[in-house]
Amino acid sequence: MTEGAEALHAVDARALEGRHFRYFDFVMAAFVAILLLSNVLGAGKVAQIVLPGIGPWPFGAGILFFPVSYVIGDVLTEVYGYGRARRCIWAGFAALVFMAFMSWVVVKLPPAPEWTNQPAYDAIFGQVPRIVFASIVAFWAGELVNSYVLAKMKIWTGGKHLWTRTIGSTVAGQGVDSLIFYPLAFLGAAGWTTPLVLKVLVTQWVLKVSWEAILTPVTYAVVGFLKRREGVDVFDEGTNFTPFRARV
Repeated sequence: MTEGAEALHAVDARALEGRHFRYFDFVMAAFVAILLLSNVLGAGKVAQIVLPGIGPWPFGAGILFFPVSYVIGDVLTEVYGYGRARRCIWAGFAALVFMAFMSWVVVKLPPAPEWTNQPAYDAIFGQVPRIVFASIVAFWAGELVNSYVLAKMKIWTGGKHLWTRTIGSTVAGQGVDSLIFYPLAFLGAAGWTTPLVLKVLVTQWVLKVSWEAILTPVTYAVVGFLKRREGVDVFDEGTNFTPFRARV
């Protein structure tokens, strides 16, 4: 049983096959929406803040979105089990591929002679194929590792100490995400030295894990609410953990 969840029924995920959950569709929609927003609004902008004692420090604006997506990913696995979280990850993967393809198509469409905003449109929505590929692969692998580690840790801890598995799974998932994305996207690219790639990789990983830790009270609140409303506490005792399927 999970902390504070004495009224819930702890069940094996396999026993819930075919069951309809009241809030699962909403959580899945939020997960995919945050994922797409992070790539549309956050990926192309480098922002800057002034850190006390350090000075100006640049960062990718996407960092504001990714922690939220990982919190939702944690909620999906913790509340609904690995199988349903995996299904959401595949839905997000498909949405990312479709968005990347349609962005490429729209950017490549010849503009009307009287329309003068093509350069700005290219700058915002024109995506480097290498970076797009790295982003999609890193998301898929990182989210699956995050979900897998959380599901396994839930079994090991008997459903106790939620914070250990949300933070622990993020350390692993974001580690895989960063180790895939930054070398694939930037290693050997103009202006990107190997030390710079490693510095940005480690910085973003630390920032994302820190975000997860800061948002732990929010995760507790959302998980507690959903578990009470759904009435179950899912454990992936006999789950097939293969990443290569979308069926629950």
